[in-house]
Amino acid sequence: MTELELQQREAVVAEARRWLRTPYQHRQHLLGVGVDCAWLLIEVYHSLGLLPWIDPGSYAQDWHLHRSKELYLAWLEEYGRQVVTPQPGDIAIWKFGRTYSHGAVVIDEHRVIHAFLDIGVEVADMREERLASRPVRYYTLNSFGGSDGGRGR
Repeated sequence: MTELELQQREAVVAEARRWLRTPYQHRQHLLGVGVDCAWLLIEVYHSLGLLPWIDPGSYAQDWHLHRSKELYLAWLEEYGRQVVTPQPGDIAIWKFGRTYSHGAVVIDEHRVIHAFLDIGVEVADMREERLASRPVRYYTLNSFGGSDGGRGR
């Protein structure tokens, strides 16, 4: 891992920590006011230049219960790649309902920062039942260590 990549990963975790205690609010993305798990990731990575501005469009809060199309995975695969062992600053995504639909910023091998319904943005332990009982995948962004502006190419 290059020095630049290490700095970027530390910056991701630091930026995600700024969002702690922001209430959960579906389809919102305002620090301290409200955010959901998708917008938390968009705001964190975009603010650091690791992703372009992504507008996920309109989505129902329970879309993952009624659809099989992997919306979340589609953009993760466009801008990143799946990894087996996540590093700080990577993304963890869990299967809730029919799809992988809940994302978080990895802090270390056991902890993540995520926006969780009825809780808001928190540090969570991935060994807790609500997360450990679900399938999880990990992604790293292609832009770590590079200067492609998060385009993933």
